[in-house]
Amino acid sequence: MESNNWIKQLLMVGIGTTSLVAEKLREVSDELVKDGKLQPDQAKEFIDNLMHQLKSEQGNFEVQMQRQMRNMLQDLGVPRQAEMDELRGRIDRLERQVRDLENKLWRGM
Repeated sequence: MESNNWIKQLLMVGIGTTSLVAEKLREVSDELVKDGKLQPDQAKEFIDNLMHQLKSEQGNFEVQMQRQMRNMLQDLGVPRQAEMDELRGRIDRLERQVRDLENKLWRGM
């Protein structure tokens, strides 16, 4: 599914951005510790808390993107997988009924 690939690429950019932010935060905190403006344990706790918040927001972003994509596809009239499965089942039943009717007609001749 092409749109699924697009979403994966967008999420990978987000993950890359998060990694870049983490790297820059570590550099800044190392510098603050080196200058004596921050204790090492304070720097670690700050970075851990901030990274936890970023990852949490990233998870929320993914959920929101999925919801938006589902809504957009629904607005465009694209059926959900469950609807497609139901239709396939109905088609299978109809095909069986047609075969049964054809067999009855064939035997009756």
